[in-house]
Amino acid sequence: MADIELAVIGGSGLYDMAGLAEVEELNLTTPFGRPSDSITVGTLHGRRLAFLPRHGRGHVLTPGEVPYRANIFALKSLGVRYIVGVSACGSLREDYRPGDIVIPDQLFDHTMGKRELTFFGRGLVAHVGVAHPFSPELSAALASATRAAGGRAAGGAVHEGGTFITIEGPRFSTKGESNLYRQWGMSIIGMTTSPEAFLATEAEIAYACMAHVTDYDVWHETAEPVTVDMVLRILQQNTQLAQEAISTLVRRMVAWEGDYPVHHALEFALITDRSKIPAALLQELAPLVGKYLGSGQ
Repeated sequence: MADIELAVIGGSGLYDMAGLAEVEELNLTTPFGRPSDSITVGTLHGRRLAFLPRHGRGHVLTPGEVPYRANIFALKSLGVRYIVGVSACGSLREDYRPGDIVIPDQLFDHTMGKRELTFFGRGLVAHVGVAHPFSPELSAALASATRAAGGRAAGGAVHEGGTFITIEGPRFSTKGESNLYRQWGMSIIGMTTSPEAFLATEAEIAYACMAHVTDYDVWHETAEPVTVDMVLRILQQNTQLAQEAISTLVRRMVAWEGDYPVHHALEFALITDRSKIPAALLQELAPLVGKYLGSGQ
C-alpha cells in the first residue's frame, strides 16, 4: 500500500468519479481506534489514491465525534504524503460568495478543547511548528487544479488565502459570534478543519483545504441565515467541480509532488529523552516517529 501517496477526506460521494478504476475498500484499525469509515482506494491517471468520508457514510458523526487521529494515522499507515481536505464553510467576507471555492492559507482553532488534538503525550512530547498549517505547495497546486476544473463544471470563483476558523459545532453560530469572528479578521468558518490539519502536520503529511462556501453564516443583513438545506444544496452543485479538481490535481501530480518542509515536521520537534520513552509507545507510534527514534523493538 506504500504507493498510495494522495488521499482525499470529505464527503462520501467524492470517490464516485469518472475514470476511477481498480477500486477496493480497506477496513483498518489504528492505536487510536477505527477511522470514520472504510477507506476507498482506486487508480486514477495511473496513480493510487484514497478517499475517506470524514463523517462516515450517511453522515453519522458530528464534527466533535469524528475520529481525527484514527483517520490521519490510518492514511499515514498507507503511505499517504498529501491530503486534500474537502469541506463546507460559511463566508465571513462579502467577496467570498456562496458557490465559491476557498483555498485558505491560515487556520484558527476555536473548538472547545473536547477533541483529541495530538498523537503525542503518555511519555513522548513533541512541539510541532504550525506557522503554516496548510501546505503552501499543495495549496497552490490545488488552487490551480480547481481553476482549471471550473471551466468544465459548475462553481463560482476560486480564492487563494484567508483564515479558516474552526468552531466546535454541531450548532451554527449566533449572530453575535459571527460578527465577532468578522472583527477578528476571519474569512471562512467551519467545524472540522481543526484538528485535522494539525494532526496531518504531526504525521508529516502535506495538507491543503478545498473549502466550498455554502452560505454567509448568520452575519449578513440581506442573505438568509445558514441552514442545512443551504449547505447540502451548494455541496451537491459543487460535487462535480470537486471531482474534476481532484482529477486534474492527480493528472498534474508529477509537476507538483515533492519533498516539502512539512515532510520533516518532527525532525526537531521530539523533545523527550529517547531513554525515557516507553518501548510500547515507540512501537505504537512507529509509523510517525520510527525514522527518528526507531520502532521500540
